[in-house]
Amino acid sequence: MRILLLLLLSFLYLLSFAQKENELQLFRITSAYTSFPDTIRAIGHTYNKIFYPAAMHYSDSTVLIAVPPHFKPGKYVDVVFWFHGWKNNIDTAAVYFELIKQFIASKRNALLVFAETAKNAPDSYGGKLEQPAIFKNLLKDVLYKLKTEKIISKNVKTGNIVLAGHSGAFRVMAYILQNGGAEIKQVILFDGLYSQVDKYTAWILADASHQFINLYTNKGGGTDEVSQKMMQILREKSITFINPEEKNVLTPMLKTNQVIFIHSLKEHNDVINRPDYNFRLFMENSNALNPLNTPN
Repeated sequence: MRILLLLLLSFLYLLSFAQKENELQLFRITSAYTSFPDTIRAIGHTYNKIFYPAAMHYSDSTVLIAVPPHFKPGKYVDVVFWFHGWKNNIDTAAVYFELIKQFIASKRNALLVFAETAKNAPDSYGGKLEQPAIFKNLLKDVLYKLKTEKIISKNVKTGNIVLAGHSGAFRVMAYILQNGGAEIKQVILFDGLYSQVDKYTAWILADASHQFINLYTNKGGGTDEVSQKMMQILREKSITFINPEEKNVLTPMLKTNQVIFIHSLKEHNDVINRPDYNFRLFMENSNALNPLNTPN
């Protein structure tokens, strides 16, 4: 009952926000190319002796698309994908972390997309999105919806893609980098580097234009240790990076460095928007995204 109430409040929040902003457009679709359902979680999943049935946690294929006010489509459309962490869903994450609000405030000429993964479950497994080219097909479904709604023209192609996520999102994001079949320009992790260092490192090494931002804490259950491990690997491979404290981050740093490890003193769930709007900050200073008044 508590979960249902939270979902209802989340939906009402998003609806009222859309009405308030007037020009914000929200579209909700289902896609065969989201994480679930899939065969590995077909009968559910057990974690810490608690069973999470597939019907409640591994069957939702919803995709939420946010088109910000004054979005100007050109020949290409840039897309930011957000992936939520454990015990969340696309609606609760959007509301609690104020992601749509932050994205609109960043004034980027891009779309924000939430693709459902393990819903309200303690699980980082990315389902079908870990498989080859599934992410590429999900992207096609998103663009097809926007074309049918006449948000973009039929000839528009995908521009730059940014992956961003919190906590348990690290795994699905890493597999998309390796297997997704689409070029990813920027990755932003909010206290989520628990493993998959090899995939993130390979992606960084593949192209000097790939930017990696990892904000980590000492309260994320090991993200600090894994971040230090990855920094050492990058040192050994002669990959330059910076490692400032969050309080010392200046916007030029975000634009001029390929690899950035930011140490935060905040709690695990506070690094995105409490009290600093870090998602907005990273979006505003992303080299992969143009301002709203600049068509792609």
